Amino acid sequence: MKIFIKNIPVVIISNHDFIKTSNYDNIYQGDLNSLNFGQLSGEALIKNANVNVIDKFLVFLKQNSVKKLQEITFTVDDYDAVINNIIKDYTIIKAAGGLIFKEGEVLMISRLKKWDLPKGKLDKGEKPKKAAIREVEEECNIKVALGKKICHTWHTYKQNGRRILKKTYWFKMYCTDDSKMKPQLEENIEDIKWMNEVELKEALYNTYPSIRDVFRHYYLMD
Repeated sequence: MKIFIKNIPVVIISNHDFIKTSNYDNIYQGDLNSLNFGQLSGEALIKNANVNVIDKFLVFLKQNSVKKLQEITFTVDDYDAVINNIIKDYTIIKAAGGLIFKEGEVLMISRLKKWDLPKGKLDKGEKPKKAAIREVEEECNIKVALGKKICHTWHTYKQNGRRILKKTYWFKMYCTDDSKMKPQLEENIEDIKWMNEVELKEALYNTYPSIRDVFRHYYLMD
C-alpha cells in the first residue's frame, strides 16, 4: 500500500516481499525510539517496523514538515493487521479518473495552479469504470472510450474535521470526440490541454506526486 500524506509517499509492504535495498538512501531497523523523524531524508527504508512505529511516524508527519524526505517504506510482518490499523481512523472515499490519449498526446487539466488528471468521487452504488468515464466526460466535456485499469492511488486530507483516505482508481482512456471540450469551472478547472511528450515532461514538474505515480504505473504496464 502506498499512501500520499502531505504529498510524501508512505509505502507499507510485507517482510516477505522482495525489495532492492540499493534503491534506498537510508536504511533503519524497526526500533526507532532514538531516531529523530525530522532527520529523515531521500528515500528511506524502515525494516521490520511495527504498528507503533508507523503510528508515531504518521502522527509526526501530519504535524511537521519533513522537507528532505522524498519517500519512506516500511516493511512489516503482519501486513493486513497493520493496514487495518491505519485505515480504521479514516473515512474511506472512493474516486475514479482517467489518463486520456488522442493521436499520441495526453490530456491534462489545470486545477488550483497545478496540472492534474480528471477524476471524481463515485456515486452511491456506482462502479469505478462507470464513474471514471462519467467524471472525465463531465470535467472536460469530451467523449471517451475505456481502456485497461492502470492502478489505484491513496491520499489523505481533512474535510469538515474528518480525516479522509481517498482511494482513486485510474484507467487508460481514448478520446473519441473533443469538439466541444471545455473545463468544468465549478470544479475549479482552469484549463485543459492536449500535451505532447515534451510538454508533458514539463507539466509533471508542476503536479502532485500521486499523479506522477499514475504515469509511472502506466509506463511500467505499457
